[in-house]
Amino acid sequence: MHKGLNSQRRIRLTGWFFVLVPVVMISIFYFYPMVQALILSFKSGRGSNLQFVGIDNYIRLFSDTTFLTAVKNTFIYLLVQVPVMLVLALFIAVLLNDDRLKFKGFFRTAIFLPTVTSLVAYSVVFKYMFGADGIVNKFLVNLHLIQEPIQWITDPFWAKVTIIIAITWRFTGYNMIFYLSSLQNIDKSVYEAARIDGANAFTQFFKITIPLLKPIILFTTITSTIGTLQLFDEVVNITKGGPGNATMSISQYIYNLSFEYTPDFGYAATVSYSIVLMVVILTMIQNKVGGDKRS
Repeated sequence: MHKGLNSQRRIRLTGWFFVLVPVVMISIFYFYPMVQALILSFKSGRGSNLQFVGIDNYIRLFSDTTFLTAVKNTFIYLLVQVPVMLVLALFIAVLLNDDRLKFKGFFRTAIFLPTVTSLVAYSVVFKYMFGADGIVNKFLVNLHLIQEPIQWITDPFWAKVTIIIAITWRFTGYNMIFYLSSLQNIDKSVYEAARIDGANAFTQFFKITIPLLKPIILFTTITSTIGTLQLFDEVVNITKGGPGNATMSISQYIYNLSFEYTPDFGYAATVSYSIVLMVVILTMIQNKVGGDKRS
């Protein structure tokens, strides 16, 4: 009897040991920096010479024109790019889920491939492709769609369009995988029954596919929102936030506050926590709008 209890105790302690190690590591490398960043957001000063200033940094956000511009730019990316990307990902997933389609493996790999490319590498490629003398302008001129090259990088409007195209190209395949895997878990008999009842492809998509994919659509919407609010690599490597601050994102502004301007790590931490607040608010709204009404 005692041997059995000791054996169970050892098994239990072994389990707790395996749980404890990742908990300690996550606490040290994840939660501790978060807490320190929150404390830092209540301080201000140059370099490491920081003084406690209370909520002054948070009040400063509302009068900081550069921060407000970065927020506006980021929300333009969010409101335009995320819906376009998710609709495109869902449309492609439905097409690639068709049993009659040949070479499905090739198309799935080709569309997902941008996801695994280096952020810096693909951003640099896009910068040269969309340059004044880049291949995109040459292609459009040769097709007589435009008379003169579009200033994709130096015009405020077209620079935003370039960033949106770049993000959409890279992350559409990523979200497509979620939709595709979910579509494959839907019983084919559901669609067969709908066809017998006279439902066409359009009706099946909106009455069957969309409702059954609702949890995945909510998940991809939240993750895409978080990713866009943290947008950094594309902006820095394609436009450097220019022209002026026309394409600057919030994450780039945090970087500039820390390393490009006179270092103000306290205010940079404050701007970082503004992203946290935006993520929390938008996630709550999305859960409220798209979540299960029964929960």
